[in-house]
Amino acid sequence: MVELEDLIKSGTYFGHRKDRWNPKMAPFLLGLKGGIHLINPNKTMECLKRAADFLKKTSIEGGKVLFVGCKRQAQGLIEEIAKKSGSFYVNYRWLGGTLTNMVTIRKSIARMKWIDQLEASGTMERLPKKEVAKLRRENAKLHRSLDGIKDMERLPAAIVIVDVVKEEIAVSEARKLDIPIVAIVDTNGNPENIDYPIPANDDSIRSIRTILEEIGNAIIEGKKEGGFSLPVENAGNITSEAAILSTN
Repeated sequence: MVELEDLIKSGTYFGHRKDRWNPKMAPFLLGLKGGIHLINPNKTMECLKRAADFLKKTSIEGGKVLFVGCKRQAQGLIEEIAKKSGSFYVNYRWLGGTLTNMVTIRKSIARMKWIDQLEASGTMERLPKKEVAKLRRENAKLHRSLDGIKDMERLPAAIVIVDVVKEEIAVSEARKLDIPIVAIVDTNGNPENIDYPIPANDDSIRSIRTILEEIGNAIIEGKKEGGFSLPVENAGNITSEAAILSTN
């Protein structure tokens, strides 16, 4: 379990300027410093534990988790943690209807796989150059948006979101379908729309990593307890940045 000191060192407590805050975040705040709202690390710890416990239980029961985070600071971490924990992810752009119109999304995934097959079989090389260029451009866009959910054939049991303001459409779709939401909520977000809000800085890579690693480990532990398989490359839990630093 991550320690309070890790949350502080990772800068999870830094919020936004006071003119950007959402008053609904007041219960999670310590106050202001230099015009910046500060998040209470104890509240972050409390909420993170609650969210991790929920995700571990979900994984024990065989539920699959979808990670969502398309902002630059989160993209790489979302893919990394999702892959290590055997979860799905969206880290480029949320396509409207990803949850609420899965039939259309599955059609796009089928087309992506069809173009992949054209490449693998050598058929692509026999097509006109202009058509090949068009198909490859289309496929590159499809892969960026759909790679992380290409095997998601049913709705996820839970969704983990980084930045509820940027990913408001994902939040809306999950709420419409009653999919439990775990999310990092910064001082400009609305925690009332989230089942398991984690008040924390969602702009810092170190802050995002600290939170996502804890969540990823909870999912991994749940899969192990439930007897479910993990990705072959994942021999153990995700090693946190804090743990690495403490050994040096």
